[in-house]
Amino acid sequence: MTAVAVAGLGAMGSRVAARLVAAGHEVIVWNRSADKAERLAGLGVIPAATPAEAASHSEVLITMVTGPAALRAVTEGPDGVVAGAGASLTVVEMSTVGPAAVARLAAALPPATGLVDAPVLGSPAEAESGSLVIFAGGPAQLIERVSPVLAAVGSVLDVGDLGAGAAAKLLANAALFATLGTLGEVIALARGLGLPAEAAYRVLAATPLAAQAERRRAAIEAGEYPPRFPLTLAEKDARLIADAAAAAGVDLRLMTAAGTWLAEAEQAGLGDQDYTAMLKTILRGRDSGPSCPQRDAPPAPARTAMVVDTDSRGAPGRRC
Repeated sequence: MTAVAVAGLGAMGSRVAARLVAAGHEVIVWNRSADKAERLAGLGVIPAATPAEAASHSEVLITMVTGPAALRAVTEGPDGVVAGAGASLTVVEMSTVGPAAVARLAAALPPATGLVDAPVLGSPAEAESGSLVIFAGGPAQLIERVSPVLAAVGSVLDVGDLGAGAAAKLLANAALFATLGTLGEVIALARGLGLPAEAAYRVLAATPLAAQAERRRAAIEAGEYPPRFPLTLAEKDARLIADAAAAAGVDLRLMTAAGTWLAEAEQAGLGDQDYTAMLKTILRGRDSGPSCPQRDAPPAPARTAMVVDTDSRGAPGRRC
């Protein structure tokens, strides 16, 4: 049994704490609003009055908060984790905050306090089932030390030195956002060109987008995106990716476009829906159906331009 503290009891942190209790660890919890800690009281968790108190009574302390600002609020100041950290403590930063925030935390902690950055890939459902993917960065011996604790919530993937975990999470999210944005734009194109939905999804099934198209089709057709990974957090992550890329001198044109779709979706009031609700924004104006005339439909009004497609034998294709 290890004394483990969890600072931050949102949708993910509360489930992480519950998994740690089920694994037999002594679990100390802190949250900015005490009611979330009270909801876990029946599990036998020990509430702490401050993050500093949680740090001083634990061997491993996990932070699971919404972003860099929240991490600073939890770790810095007279009541923060840093104030209660000692040589016997290893801090495991599991939020999505980016490498710069991890570097700031490392500089603030006492030299003898261990630090591993270990953000996760997965939603509350995976946290609850203990099937998260954990990207761990830090000294190999520290990762080895905390891995038995982290095994309660998922599988640990050692990705390198301190900060590599945060970088790996940005990499994973960039792939998710860019792929989802591409899927939305391709479906919007299909609707704009008058391709029937069944035909469009058959085409997508033969492309690298096959798995995403199949997975997202029901939500797209229903227009409903129940939250698993809130869009407002995804938009925050997109900004972290952009900042990290700029600092590294990397040109991310596709990811930049995906970030604009996320930002526009949040501005449209979709922040509390799932991040896949960016598809709703991309498909806005196309949900009523294709703009091309359908078979046996009356002729469309004259247009200023016409594009004629041809197949491989030179025969006319669809005209819009």
